[in-house]
Amino acid sequence: MASGIRDKVAILGMGCARFGERWNDDAEQLMVEAYLEAIGDAGIETSQIDAAWLSVGFDAMNIGPSGVPAAMALRLPNIAVTKVENFCASGTEAFRGAVYAVASGAADIALAVGVEKLKDTGYGGLPVRTRGTMLDMIGVVGSAPGSFAQLGSAYQARHAIDRADLKRSMAHISVKSHANGAKNPKAHLRKVIDIDTVLNAPMIADPLGLYDCCGVSDGASVAIVTTPEIARALGKKDLVTVKALQLAVSNGWELQGAGWDGSYVHTTRVAATRAYQEAGITDPGAQISLMEVHDCFSITELVTMEDLHISKEGQGWKDVLDGRFDADGANPCQIDGGLKCFGHPIGASGLRMIYENYLQLLGRAGDRQRSTPPVFGLSHNLGGMPNQNVAAIAIVGLEGA
Repeated sequence: MASGIRDKVAILGMGCARFGERWNDDAEQLMVEAYLEAIGDAGIETSQIDAAWLSVGFDAMNIGPSGVPAAMALRLPNIAVTKVENFCASGTEAFRGAVYAVASGAADIALAVGVEKLKDTGYGGLPVRTRGTMLDMIGVVGSAPGSFAQLGSAYQARHAIDRADLKRSMAHISVKSHANGAKNPKAHLRKVIDIDTVLNAPMIADPLGLYDCCGVSDGASVAIVTTPEIARALGKKDLVTVKALQLAVSNGWELQGAGWDGSYVHTTRVAATRAYQEAGITDPGAQISLMEVHDCFSITELVTMEDLHISKEGQGWKDVLDGRFDADGANPCQIDGGLKCFGHPIGASGLRMIYENYLQLLGRAGDRQRSTPPVFGLSHNLGGMPNQNVAAIAIVGLEGA
């Protein structure tokens, strides 16, 4: 593998709109809300931005096929704006474009914007097949809840886990996310729940109940990146730098049935291995002190703990129940509420995850701030289904770590 981008790029500023049912705001207003926070945090003028990337997952009906809406909403100075799509990994894809532009020397300061008005599409829950498009999220593999339910069943079978134990572990994840989200003023769902509420909720796709599924939300997130040298010249002292940024895309191996049993996500394991190598991390369980992972369903978070090599294989469910990933645990996960409670506007989620890690690293996360700021923060996106997907991993940390 090439030497990578470790410490070649610093995050100059970030911003995030409030996620939720933003019926009265259009995509442009959400972008502006996140951008104003980011540009204020960065301490620069819009005229200093050299290039931008815009990520949108499904919302083509409101954004269109180009970067023009972002350029117009943010009054960007006639710079290149590239619109990117990569399923639920779209936000990290935009970040990758901006980071690579700076790392290569093609831009001094670059912008990544992620936005989605998912509520306006009508997408949510178990959709009705009406259009025969990806907006319905129904194809040869069925619905999203159905596909990830199969991940849960396969994980249970492979590791011979009692169904009640698996359900309780998944419920613990949901309870944890709701407790964390309740402390976050920008989260969509801010209500604390108990484990009995989760276990007794209506079934969506066995073993996934209602509270095992993330919400459908509107929102936007923004990152402004530059070189560490430029950041210091602009007066920044504590720098958050990019340690690793990796994507792995399915190539059809999972669909062949020759070696994959459906109990894990192969691309996440590939991306994680590459990311740790790039970041110089040799013991992720000990070195990764904060995580934001793609908890579209509670089972996804559980399995991801093993795919990221944080938990030993077949032991992730036990680590969940032991509180390892709670806000006060050894490896806190979804300390901002995650997709489950912060919400999942597809194009914005990857950047939102990085935003939380950025705030935590700088000690600026308010009521949910870790008492000991983390050293490395990892974010993980999973776009698509367990058998055909894009896995994206970004690792950020303080300069010098």
